[in-house]
Amino acid sequence: MSYQEPGDDALRKVLQESKTVAVVGLSNNPARPSYRVASYLKGVGYRIVPVNPGVDEVLGEKAYPSLEEVPGRVDVVDVFRRPEEVPPVAEAAIRKGARTLWLQEGIINQAAADLAQQAGLFVVMDRCMLKEHARLS
Repeated sequence: MSYQEPGDDALRKVLQESKTVAVVGLSNNPARPSYRVASYLKGVGYRIVPVNPGVDEVLGEKAYPSLEEVPGRVDVVDVFRRPEEVPPVAEAAIRKGARTLWLQEGIINQAAADLAQQAGLFVVMDRCMLKEHARLS
């Protein structure tokens, strides 16, 4: 199975049905893209869970050092990491039972996408969750 670019209907469904977004690599620096995207997502009603071992809290939310340590359900794992760092995140998303692995703009890792898809996750690669939400809402 090879990654297929999702259509607008599929993206809209994910954005509408998802409630909790674990943002892997979320920075507490307001100038960083991860902060801007997470701030937007929180503002439109998603529950944001920061995943970053280097911070305690972002946007008023407790941060967790790893995806495995996030309590409860995660619908979307939104990834802000270098492409070569994505496979372990994909594996953690599978173990966590996430529904969607979302790799932000500029992040492409075919092996991680294939792994997640084979495990039944919906995969979005090289797309910004903020831009897609704004465009499709």
